[in-house]
Amino acid sequence: MSRVVTLTLILLLASGASHAADWRVEKCTRYQRAWTDALRRLGTKGLSAEFMLSHKAFIASGCLENRNVCPRSQEELALANIMVISAMNFGTASTFPPFACPR
Repeated sequence: MSRVVTLTLILLLASGASHAADWRVEKCTRYQRAWTDALRRLGTKGLSAEFMLSHKAFIASGCLENRNVCPRSQEELALANIMVISAMNFGTASTFPPFACPR
């Protein structure tokens, strides 16, 4: 393979990795805004401390870790559903939000 082709491939791969990292950060930023807006509109009545702390840890990790935020109350489940729809509306998959309950 020629040096020009090799260099071009390296630059393309680096650019793609940078774009992916930027999109991950953007998704988390959009998600955090949606979360803040949802809490402002709905309030925190019915949301447990465990739910709130787990979700805070998810956002603090850059939306990468703590993907076991378990909605247990009706209010938590309603908020989780809103967040899944919000996340999908701004271009993420429905699997982006951290909501899951261990068995």
